[in-house]
Amino acid sequence: MKPAGFRRSRLPAAIFALTTSAAMAQELPSTPQPSDIEILSRTINWNGMVVSLVLILLVWMLLRFVDRLVTNFGTAFPERRLALQRLNAFFHFSTYLLAIGAVILLSLDLSPQVLAIMGGAVAVAVGFATKDLVASLVAGLLIMFDRPFQVGDRVRFGGEYGDVLAIGLRSVKLRTLDDSMVTIPNNLFLSDVAASANSGALDMQVVVDFHVGVDQDVQRAQALVTEAAATSPYVYLPKPIAVKVSQQPFGRGVALRLRLKAYVFDTQYEKDFESDVTLRAMDAFAESGIRPPPGSGVGPSHAGAVEQA
Repeated sequence: MKPAGFRRSRLPAAIFALTTSAAMAQELPSTPQPSDIEILSRTINWNGMVVSLVLILLVWMLLRFVDRLVTNFGTAFPERRLALQRLNAFFHFSTYLLAIGAVILLSLDLSPQVLAIMGGAVAVAVGFATKDLVASLVAGLLIMFDRPFQVGDRVRFGGEYGDVLAIGLRSVKLRTLDDSMVTIPNNLFLSDVAASANSGALDMQVVVDFHVGVDQDVQRAQALVTEAAATSPYVYLPKPIAVKVSQQPFGRGVALRLRLKAYVFDTQYEKDFESDVTLRAMDAFAESGIRPPPGSGVGPSHAGAVEQA
């Protein structure tokens, strides 16, 4: 057993050691933890930002050059126009995705800590601010691979009717027959019905209605409408020409409807074909004495190119 004097001599030494340790701890400066903004600011690669701007400019020039090339080749080889447009749309889509990925990799030095911060921020943004944009991106991918319609198709959607010019990451660009440009978000195509008149083919069916009186020579009228379509410079003769006859309520009475179904060789001449056939048939009716329903004063009416009655 140690004497009491020994224990008393250890006590001042212990107090001195504790006091010295506390003083040294107070003298050591504390290291502040960097904020998320500081961490993100350190990840920006300014040299990479310059390279990214140059890359964006080059990509833009490349896409414009390819667009002009596709337009020129489509004019020189009209039978390949739709195929070239579809390839160009896929090229645009892929180039956009690759360019976005390259810009991110060049402009940011991504560490695990930065990825964690950015992941949280992106999750919040996706959940609130960009849910419609993400839905459009997903819908764009589905359109590209499921192909309910393609670039160059003549489609009807949401009251609009025209040619699909481009299928982008966010939207589909549609040019109507009156030369208006319509932009439709991709996500709308997931829930609404879109009708394609040609389904990827260059030719398409055109439907035109004619009405004559029930007392007229309907067989002669049917032959005249068939001849008007067959002799049109816009007709696509490898596919059949049909004229169906039926009785329809017309005004206060009944009329005979002659519905022409024929194919135009190129979708862009749909209205030219319709107009040419209408004029030819009306001239032939006048020469043969075939008249419209009494008191109607109504000429031929277009039934819609997409209708498949």
